[in-house]
Amino acid sequence: MIRKSTTIAGAALALAITAAAHADPWKGKGEAGLVFARGNSDSDTVNLKLAMSKEVERWKHALDMSYLKASSNGVESSNRFVGGWQSDYKVSARTFAFGALHYEQDKYSGFDYQASASTGMGYKFYDTDKIKLSAQAGVGYRQLRDNVTDQTSHDVVFVSGMDYENAITATTKVIDKFHMEAGSSNTLLTNYLGVEVKMSDKLALAAGYDVRQNTKPPEGKKKTDTVTTLNLVYAF
Repeated sequence: MIRKSTTIAGAALALAITAAAHADPWKGKGEAGLVFARGNSDSDTVNLKLAMSKEVERWKHALDMSYLKASSNGVESSNRFVGGWQSDYKVSARTFAFGALHYEQDKYSGFDYQASASTGMGYKFYDTDKIKLSAQAGVGYRQLRDNVTDQTSHDVVFVSGMDYENAITATTKVIDKFHMEAGSSNTLLTNYLGVEVKMSDKLALAAGYDVRQNTKPPEGKKKTDTVTTLNLVYAF
């Protein structure tokens, strides 16, 4: 089953990268980390990511997607899809207004899905070739479905985020991305810390540590999940 899912997800990622590469001015990167181990124990891990954006006059549009699936000896342990869209409108050289959509489906988090729509303001503290640092905050509306109780909740959320990039050398970049959705039913906190090392203009290796926390998970579920990844990156 995981090989079938890998084929479908890989084909979707390849099609998205191909379409973006021929649809200037979309720019971005695709990542893939695949591990299939056979021997005394069998394990399969699939980790796919796609990030792409384009700028049109005062607007910037960005799409981010990721997919993670893992199993050991035929028993699935992870199955997560995360997707997000954000449109920014440049108010000034450093200030922007944003509208965003976020969707997360994680089979083992206890939530069937978490979906939100939000809007707010952001500010770029640094925006150079070496360092990029921006933060944003706003309000939104979220819908959660608990797959333990089979109940759906709706609440107003406070959202915030931070994006940081630092090109510490000509070939090495440090990345940190933080996202929060705080509401009465649950607070979702995510943080990705990664390092990218370029091998060529198009290819790089990326190592990352992803932490996700739900402060009020369904009964019997843990609050925190962590994932360590090693991916091959293709820029377009």
